[in-house]
Amino acid sequence: MKTITTTAELADACTQFAAHPYVTVDTEFLRETTYWPKLCLIQMAGPDLSVIVDPLADGIDLAPFFALMADESVTKVFHAGRQDIEIIYHLGNLIPAPMFDSQVAAMVCGFGDSISYDQLVLRLTGNRIDKSSRFTDWSRRPLTDKQLTYAMADVTHLRDVYHALRANLDEQQRSEWVQEEMEILTSPETYYTEPVNAWKRMKLRIRKPREFAALKKLAAWREKEAQSRNVPRNRILKDEAIFELAIQQPQSPDALAALRSVSKGYERSKSGVDLLELMQEVAKIPNEDLPEVPRGKVQPEGSGAAVDLMKVLLKLTSEKHGVAAKVIATVDDLEKIASDDEADIPALKGWRRELFGQHALLIKKGELALRLEGKKVATIECEPPVLPEKKPASKRRRKPKKPDPIQQEAAAQKAE
Repeated sequence: MKTITTTAELADACTQFAAHPYVTVDTEFLRETTYWPKLCLIQMAGPDLSVIVDPLADGIDLAPFFALMADESVTKVFHAGRQDIEIIYHLGNLIPAPMFDSQVAAMVCGFGDSISYDQLVLRLTGNRIDKSSRFTDWSRRPLTDKQLTYAMADVTHLRDVYHALRANLDEQQRSEWVQEEMEILTSPETYYTEPVNAWKRMKLRIRKPREFAALKKLAAWREKEAQSRNVPRNRILKDEAIFELAIQQPQSPDALAALRSVSKGYERSKSGVDLLELMQEVAKIPNEDLPEVPRGKVQPEGSGAAVDLMKVLLKLTSEKHGVAAKVIATVDDLEKIASDDEADIPALKGWRRELFGQHALLIKKGELALRLEGKKVATIECEPPVLPEKKPASKRRRKPKKPDPIQQEAAAQKAE
């Protein structure tokens, strides 16, 4: 096990890795007190070499590492690599390519929706990983041999996992399925939030257009501040405060100070001044220019039953073909299928349509049924239901009501 602390050593190792078809990669980082993750360690392993890189070493330049990540002749293998890729994207301004994520591959191969790395290693190689160093502060130096051994295990076992999953995918002819799933991991939008879109991360709890306009401005301001100051969003302003500000829209320091969700004296801070300026801008927006508040999904009447049936079908399909259910379709997909036969969703395209989507449409149309065979659910084709024709309502003559003698007597007396 070699720990690299200089640029020359890193360049030499990356040259050796580049001579092979793949390299397994993992990182250790901290982000509890920062907006951007702080890179503390890089682990890499190839067929005949494994190294740990110390990115905190004085004077080290990670350029050789980023060059390797961009080398399209080498497949970069991660497990649940979203946060690792975020670090590489932020520091190196690139997304590794080509890329293979063993967690995604495991879902396609039938290992469940989100199997942990240690469980995947155990099931595919029989090896158990010592997790006692899992909560290490990776920014502290020096790291112990035990900590370094734990970190290295993340990439050395991954070599065997990669080979096993590759063989499984090739045998079942599902390699292309994994590539389709990698689209989210290879999109820059996954790793950077544009401030103008920051409001989309929040659960809307407002109803009025002007409140929504305030919310969008507040969320964008917080995102910019968090990014520029490199601190977590909630260190700038908590969600609770954003919603209270959006609803109350204070126009003066006293009104801002009266809010329960902001700290004492906040109205006198630079942030307080900025927020008051934002609220004043919102107050000046003409009614006709206010944004429309997004409404929740409204499902057609009766679609709930169709979704429930499709959930059973999805579970059946997942078990039958050994593919994690959430890779095949999401609940959102099911709701869209229930309301639209031509919905533009993955579940109605390619291998997902063949496996599940076309059968979900048949369920919806009543041309496929579910039944119990012993203790298992099975499908059965059936004729489409024939709905009875509505008969026109017959027109019956209403019999005239018999006069009420009491009412007749009262009317006669009134006439006299």
